[in-house]
Amino acid sequence: MNLHALRLFTKVAELKSVSKAAQALMISQPAVTIQIRNLEKDLELTLLESKGRGITLTQNGEFLFKQAQRLFDLELDIENKLEQLKNTGNEELQIASTHVPSHFLLPKWLANYKQAFPNSYIHIKTANSQQVIEELLHYKADLAFIVKEDGHHPDINYQFLINLDYWFIVPYGHPMADQTVTLAELMQQPFVSREDGSSTKEFLNALCKIHKIPPPRVGLQLDGINESIHAIAAGYGTMLAPSIAASSFIQRQQVAKVFIKDIDIQRPIYLCTRKNEQNISAAFHSFIDIINDSINRI
Repeated sequence: MNLHALRLFTKVAELKSVSKAAQALMISQPAVTIQIRNLEKDLELTLLESKGRGITLTQNGEFLFKQAQRLFDLELDIENKLEQLKNTGNEELQIASTHVPSHFLLPKWLANYKQAFPNSYIHIKTANSQQVIEELLHYKADLAFIVKEDGHHPDINYQFLINLDYWFIVPYGHPMADQTVTLAELMQQPFVSREDGSSTKEFLNALCKIHKIPPPRVGLQLDGINESIHAIAAGYGTMLAPSIAASSFIQRQQVAKVFIKDIDIQRPIYLCTRKNEQNISAAFHSFIDIINDSINRI
């Protein structure tokens, strides 16, 4: 496959325009068109179709575009890691994580790792589960941590680490505080919800669907666990929260649990890596060993 032609195709697919791609790459529009036609001929596939004054991707084109993005992201990742090795002699470990592992589990694991390897370099990005998987797939992260029951990506390995209890919480002094109610009754309360792409939001909607009740009315939407629990502590709404995050607020009598008849919730935390990954760094293996050792001590 002609990688130069593939790079041109990727830019066209990204901008949805041959002319805009040619302008961005500072080459002529006919040159771009010829390269893409040659690529289609070599692959024996149609990648682009005309749509009005622009273009659209065929199904084959969509597939190639996604794979090409990952290929060129890998190229950039290699360049960045070589630059790190040249400048520091160490490869930086890039981690992507959803909020719960990032705030409540990774700090201890990373502290243990840094004590063992003080010269190591680590960067963490915290995001929702959908964004975290994208970071991993596109080589923006070397490994990832998510809380998610299903919808696993076929190109990702999921190593189960631990189950966490999840609780429904309300402000301290709320009429439902420390009471046992039905899920349908609780869903009538205004909820503090996470953003789209959050696995907790997806889980709550799925739970309602299983029990054949309407999803909760969202009264407030926030992007983080801590922000959401603080809103509850301030006196508004209810939410589904990990026990590891909510327990200190309960101890301080800022929030309270609500018990749901016949429902106890545990959610799994996974360590995620790309499938068929070769030449994984020593830093990666060392960090995994420290995590597994910490889990085994629980």
